[in-house]
Amino acid sequence: MEAYLDNSATTRCYEGVRDIVDKTMMTDYGNPSAMHRKGFEAERYVRDSAQIIAKALKVKEKEIFFTSGGTESNNWALLGAAWANRRSGNHIITTAVEHPAAAAPIQYLQEQGFDVTILSVDDHGVLRMEDVETALRKDTILISTIYVNNEIGSVQPVEAIGKLVHQKVPGAIYHVDAIQAFGKYKIYPGKLGIDMMSVSGHKIHGPKGIGFLYICDQIKIAPLIRGGGQQSNMRSGTENVPGIAGLGAAVQQIYQDHEEKTERLYQMKQYFVERLRQMPQVSIHGMEVREGAPHIVSAGFEGIRSEVLLHALEERNIYVSAGSACSTHKRAGSSTLTAMGVPKEQRESAVRFSFSEYTTKEELEYCLQTLREITPVLRKFTRR
Repeated sequence: MEAYLDNSATTRCYEGVRDIVDKTMMTDYGNPSAMHRKGFEAERYVRDSAQIIAKALKVKEKEIFFTSGGTESNNWALLGAAWANRRSGNHIITTAVEHPAAAAPIQYLQEQGFDVTILSVDDHGVLRMEDVETALRKDTILISTIYVNNEIGSVQPVEAIGKLVHQKVPGAIYHVDAIQAFGKYKIYPGKLGIDMMSVSGHKIHGPKGIGFLYICDQIKIAPLIRGGGQQSNMRSGTENVPGIAGLGAAVQQIYQDHEEKTERLYQMKQYFVERLRQMPQVSIHGMEVREGAPHIVSAGFEGIRSEVLLHALEERNIYVSAGSACSTHKRAGSSTLTAMGVPKEQRESAVRFSFSEYTTKEELEYCLQTLREITPVLRKFTRR
């Protein structure tokens, strides 16, 4: 048997996504900038996907810009907004629990002379609103927070942050990394006070190498990629039509029967967490089941290094992550768990299990039974 429980790293594509990607690679393969029928056909896929996404967000089609994925979206939002608004101020606010795709460009901006405030979190990985209010200043130009933490599934109070930011510093821009949230929550930027939002396709059963950045048409942002002037001179380069078409198909499908899908994920998460808590020397990190995201469980297995457990599970065809898939090659440990004050021994034993609508109860049972069998053995081996 196989159990794929690493859906926060990537997801299996929907069949409809596969089909439209194949069609736009093999049949409707024109360049959307070309002035002939093949080009018009390709352009229609780009336009249709923008319309699908705009409808899902309740925003304007012209506010959707396609990128190569979440990392580019985050980099463009942060670097582009900082550069374009530097005359208005020099202060940026972020959190200690951001994904490296947001943390790294903010660190770069700090090296370039921007004044950066990094907010701490509580022991559930959540911002304190009083800290946000205290951090906001007249020269604050940009605030960036993750929506759902990629390691532990904690959910930030996005709507409260958006409201506070625009009340206290109306000219500031609020960016949200929604890469783990989009598809799990219905997100309406206008209602939540979000000015820019990053999304990645392969987290929602779409293709890899595609994403989008929502940019409210009222804000200033500089292009990150310049060239032929595609996408309204905002993001140059020939559009990735197969990726864009696949992304549109994924967005359309993931929001079908959305409440039922989300409830099923929460039920699986509840079942999984309850049984993990029945095991000795296991700790659960983050928010309570229904307060956190529906698809992520972070658990520590005392006395077993996460890499050891990961590979022991892999030998049984069970696939999980030791934290973020984008940073598991680093040995520095989890910045999120560190920010939460989790002791070193627990940080080093943390494993992330993440589900999707394709996850079955049989997969969960197989994983749980395997954990019951191998964890006592691994602890004995470690003690020796």
